[in-house]
Parts: sequence; C-alpha cells; structure tokens
Amino acid sequence: MSVTLRKRKNANGTTSLRLDIYKDGKHTIETLKHLQLAKPSNLSDRESNKELLQQGEAIRLTRAIELEGNNYNMDSDAAKKTIITVWMQTYVDAYTKKDKRNMQGVLNRFSAFLVLEKKSGLTFGNLTALLIEDFIDYLQSKSTGEGAKSYFNRFKKMIKNAYRKRFLKSNILDEVERKAKGKANKKDILTLAEIATLAATLTESSEVKRAALFSTVTGLAWVDIKQLKWDKIKFDSSQLEIVRSKLKDENNSYTIPLNKTAIKLLGEAGLPGGKVFNLPTANGANKTLKAWVERAKIKKKITWHNLRHSYGTNLIFNDVDILTTSKLLMHSSTAQTMRYVQAAEEMKQKGTDKLNFDL
Repeated sequence: MSVTLRKRKNANGTTSLRLDIYKDGKHTIETLKHLQLAKPSNLSDRESNKELLQQGEAIRLTRAIELEGNNYNMDSDAAKKTIITVWMQTYVDAYTKKDKRNMQGVLNRFSAFLVLEKKSGLTFGNLTALLIEDFIDYLQSKSTGEGAKSYFNRFKKMIKNAYRKRFLKSNILDEVERKAKGKANKKDILTLAEIATLAATLTESSEVKRAALFSTVTGLAWVDIKQLKWDKIKFDSSQLEIVRSKLKDENNSYTIPLNKTAIKLLGEAGLPGGKVFNLPTANGANKTLKAWVERAKIKKKITWHNLRHSYGTNLIFNDVDILTTSKLLMHSSTAQTMRYVQAAEEMKQKGTDKLNFDL
C-alpha cells in the first residue's frame, strides 16, 4: 500500500497535484482540484506554491494513515506522529457545511492555545484528556456568552472524526470530565411596533430594507435571504420553499407560509432563476441595518440574526404554540425554540409592569 503526491503540468503553465494510490493491487488517482500551483513569476507565487505543496503533503499523509488504519483497525504508528493541527487544517479545507468559518476559528484558537502551551507540534499520540480540559479553560477565558461552548462542540466534532478515521485508538473525549460552559447573551428583538417604525423610516438601501422586513415576517436567516430565488416563491399558495443541508449529502426541504405583508414586500415576480433580493455582503447589509435602526431612534443592537429572533419571539408573544413556532423556524427540536418562549415572557412582564400604580 502506498500513497504518492505527484505533479502534472497543464497547458496554461499551472501545475495540478494528485495522489497516486496503490492498495490491494489496485491503482487509483485522486486529483486535488483545490490545490493548483501557479506558474511562478515572482516571490509571492513561489511562496504560495510552497504552502500548497505543504497542504498536498499533509493530505497525502492523511490518506495514507486512513488506509493503514482501515487495514489494521487501530491507530497506526504514522497516525501517532501526525501533527493534529496539520490534520485539522485538511479537515477544514475539505469541510463543505456553512459553518466552515467557525470550524477554521476553532482551529485558530487551538493553534494559539498550543503556542501558549509550547506544544505547537502536538501529535495525536500525545493528545491527553487533561490537555483538552486546559483547552476548555482557554476557550472560556477568551469567549463570552455561548462562545466557548460553541467552539468546543466543533472541536469535539473534529476529534470524533479523527477517532472514526482511526487516528486515535480510543475516543479520548470519553475521558474529558469538564464541560465547556456558556449561557447565551440576551439578544435584542424588535417588537411589532418597532418593526412598523422601521418600515416607516427611510434608509440608504431599499433592497436591504425590503429584505430585512421580509425576514421579520418569515424568520429567514441571512443565508436563506441572500440566496432566495423566485422559483422558490409559490404565489398561488402564498408559500416559499427553503432547502437546507444538515449533512453533506442530505437536503431538507421546508415550506414557509407567507402572510399579506410578505407578499406585498415581494412585489412583482422576477425571472425564475433570478434572486429575489439584490443584496451586498453580510457586513454591508448589517452596517445599513445598524444605521437604519439608529435613524428610527430604536435604542437596540440589531443585526440580521436579531431579525430572525424577533420573528420567533413575536410568534410566541402572540400565542402561537411552541411546536408550530419550531416548525416555522425550521428547528430540528423544540429545545432550540425555548429561548423565544423566555424572551416572550419577559416582553409580557414588561408590558404588565407598565400598569403599576401607587396605592
């Protein structure tokens, strides 16, 4: 069994990288399409090519270890010598789900932690439960709200994958006694009255305004709004269809009802394959949203995600049951929806507090 990294010159002067794999008398080729060396014409190109070659070598080693582990059903000597952060980078590079940026953030924090501990070259063979618990402490010292818990959950996802790939003989996470703690920071939400105020307030971008108001009456997240196309809008039944990927090869389809306000915000339908909203980047949209909220004299910190929270909370506040709310928000369980119940209860309490009078 062998895995060899090879180069192949292309007609345009670039160089493709591939893996030649020989196993059980069979020869297969894996082309590393995302790693292509540029024709070096300056120092920057040569440095970039050097980094790509290092990534290619890390992938080669990973594939070799995976094949060896599959053969012997245990962690191999090579796996014990594999640098964890190098393997993690190959994992993140190949990761296709929408939280890829967060996965990279976990790796960056783990790398910074190892530098602090003077263990930058840590291998799977030297990973211990105590070190992981120290990493939990590090995350909690650098995070607020649910940050530490969220990052550690993604770290566990990578370690579990390494165990399944037999880089570890046992699941070391079973030996970790400490848990990452964190409580979500309370998020500001917009009441129906405040949403009406926003609708009556001018802003720099009519598209951002239209899309943001649409989010408050449908609960769509930024990623859904940004890529929403006209062929997903069913005007005849006042519904829209959203497809979300929970797993790489598993798509879930959801149907969201549209009320009269949502239909009015959509306006006249465009071409089936065209996008419903012509929006800038997420940062650009949030900057416009922030200025718009300030102009409306609403003293709350509102980002696009707060619009979705506003939708969920306003549903509960207006006596929509938790199961229906959960389905409208496309939650996988009602546990995720409970945060809106608490927020709605606080709104009701504030409302009753206004009726106090002296006796």
